[in-house]
Amino acid sequence: MNILIIGGAGYIGSHVTREFLDLGHRCTVYDNLSTGLRENLFPQARFIHGDIHDYPLLLAAMISGPHSPYDAIVHLAASKAAGESMLNPEKYSRNNISGTINILNAASAAGIQLFVFSSSAAVYGEPLYLPIDEKHPTNPENYYGFTKLEIERILEWYDKLKNIRFASLRYFNAAGYDIKGRIFGLEQNPANLLPIIMEAASGLRLELQIFGDDYDTPDGTCIRDYIHVNDLAAGHALALDYIAKNNKSLTVNLGSENGNSVKEVLETARKITGKEIPAKIAERRPGDPAKLTSSASLAFSLLNWKAKYSDMETLIKTSWTVYERSII
Repeated sequence: MNILIIGGAGYIGSHVTREFLDLGHRCTVYDNLSTGLRENLFPQARFIHGDIHDYPLLLAAMISGPHSPYDAIVHLAASKAAGESMLNPEKYSRNNISGTINILNAASAAGIQLFVFSSSAAVYGEPLYLPIDEKHPTNPENYYGFTKLEIERILEWYDKLKNIRFASLRYFNAAGYDIKGRIFGLEQNPANLLPIIMEAASGLRLELQIFGDDYDTPDGTCIRDYIHVNDLAAGHALALDYIAKNNKSLTVNLGSENGNSVKEVLETARKITGKEIPAKIAERRPGDPAKLTSSASLAFSLLNWKAKYSDMETLIKTSWTVYERSII
């Protein structure tokens, strides 16, 4: 297929691009490089430096880009820090909701009818039961999660009205780096646990803050479901194949179905890196549930997808390989 990957120079986007290239697809990356990096681009993929808010350029890229006509769009260009979204909802309204509407309108005008969307488990909010499956009520606790859920609703309407078939992939906590060691761009201003631990291990930040150690978990720290970015990338390819072959849309979780506490992740990182990794306990953050784990059985049954690389040692080893290079 000819695939336009919007946000393909970012952390997850570069891994997704690599997966599609490995499968023999022709890829064009469209990215404004606000958080994406040129070092995450591959010579086999064409690159358009553009912004999703520049509708004329976006439409021109879809109609007459290097590999046009495009069969599919993969959309990974969204702001993603839950805490920031509560302080700056204007940014998230513009980048996530308005930006996605721009992409969908351009896709409709260009006649592109396959759309893979990077969604989030943040659409669920506080868990009513565990593990969380796709039937769990959606009640986001932060504005970031709200924007992702709103985009899913918009996608449903474009499916009905414009015959754009979509795959909405609800990620849990993406982590790790390319198993084959081909991607080295560090995440910019990370907000997730594992890259923050890696920054503390490599001296890029002073310490790790652990937000609360009095939760109802075995060691008092929050438990989360971590999914290797290579497993995520494989899920994108399988999801695109599914909606193309079945001519119907899809919403699925992508998670490891396992849970690791903050302290477990930290201790494993200390063991693998050989670094002390300074850490201190801080106040709980509002809206942080004690435990979040996924059910990915629907992705397995529909896509034959299963997490292969999402054990904590692999997540940390592949991350440390990249972050260790930053140590002078």
